[in-house]
This record gives sequence, structure tokens and C-alpha cells, in this order.
Amino acid sequence: MELKEILAISGQPDLYRYIAQSRNGVIVESLTGEKRMNVPASSRVSALSEISMFTEGEDKPLAAVFTAMYEHTGGKPALSHKESPERLKAFFAEVVPDYDRERVHVSDIKKAVAWFNLLVGAGFTEFKLPDEEQEPAAE
Repeated sequence: MELKEILAISGQPDLYRYIAQSRNGVIVESLTGEKRMNVPASSRVSALSEISMFTEGEDKPLAAVFTAMYEHTGGKPALSHKESPERLKAFFAEVVPDYDRERVHVSDIKKAVAWFNLLVGAGFTEFKLPDEEQEPAAE
């Protein structure tokens, strides 16, 4: 399973694996259980491979943030997303030292930590983005 198949649905606490296109939206399966559901096309659905975090330089793809978290925790789940805002900020600063402290809110950090823990719990060990097509070199 690749990160591009994992979806976040606005208003839903869980992460979902893309199963198929339906007439009115998409069919997804919860990562925490075998529950399948139809998500209407009117819902805000985002693939984790399309999400990035603000940094002082260029935005960092969520896959790179998850990879840094995985290395930092030694492949184990991170601290709980219910920790105090100070602990969450300190943890995130260790993992992504150059994150933009003005534009990345505690709610964003909580969401990233919760998603990371869900993915590790579901057996993810690699958080790679799909390879971008390489353009031919200019002559």
C-alpha cells in the first residue's frame, strides 16, 4: 500500500484506503478496521501524498515529515496527539527543526502525529511519494 492510496476525509478522525470509484464519490476502507463506506463527491477528500507542511524554506511533503518521525521514533508510534501543546511543539521541532512556527498550528501538528501513529499501527514502514516523471535533459 502506498501513501497516495491513503485518504484523509474532512470531518472524519480516521484515515482511509482508497478502494474504488463509485457513481456518487469514492469507496474507502478504514485503516483501523475493515469498515467500508461510500464518501460522497461533495466531501473534502485529500490524499496524504498531496499534503505538505510549511517550513522556513520550501514546503516539506508529509511523506518526508513521516519519514523523519519514523527515524526519530525508531519505527515506533510517536507521542500521543493528546499531549500538551508544548510537548507536541517540542517533539515536532526535533523532527522538523525548520518548520514555520507562525503558519504551522498546534492543530496541524496534532493531526500529523495522529496520522503518523495510525499509519505505523497499520504497518507502514516507508512513506515514499510516487516518483515524479523525469523530464529529458535539455541538449
